[in-house]
Amino acid sequence: MPQVSVRERLVDNAEDVFRRKGFTGASIQDVTEAAGVPKGSFYNHFRSKQDLAVEIVLRYARATDHSGLEGHGPALERLRRYLTAQVERIRGSGVEYGCLVGTLASDGANAGEKVREAVREALDGWTDAMTATIAEGQASGEITTAWSAAALAAFLLDLFEGAALRAKTAADHAHMAEEMSIALEALRP
Repeated sequence: MPQVSVRERLVDNAEDVFRRKGFTGASIQDVTEAAGVPKGSFYNHFRSKQDLAVEIVLRYARATDHSGLEGHGPALERLRRYLTAQVERIRGSGVEYGCLVGTLASDGANAGEKVREAVREALDGWTDAMTATIAEGQASGEITTAWSAAALAAFLLDLFEGAALRAKTAADHAHMAEEMSIALEALRP
């Protein structure tokens, strides 16, 4: 079995460290300790904590499964399955720590432009994925046309991230599912 590289150990463990501590609270020492590697080895693979955070955000975004939005069937049901899967993703990795992207977005001012841009890219990708499904639902008369598909997708994502933030405070994801259901019902014409 191939040995995991130091770089991969840093990336794998940094996601958890950043989720738990945020960008500002996480130190390079925290990351290297979590990865079980010497602190000096960090700089063999990354120029800065920002560069590592960017890689983690982009990897997290790429790992987001949008396939539930595709296919046949009612658009609202596809959106419900997709959002439920995202709630479960957060629950599975620790609801008390929220969504990695949301956590790093809240550190935007301190994290720097490269991290903010990576967070924007991740959020834009999720919004684009939902926009297509919402547009299908609008075309079939299932979803309101009072707002553009892109505006509704951004609304859903913002609501999701806000619900994840609230769930962090309660360390309970139950309200997230309820809030997603309310939002999806509000999309009906």
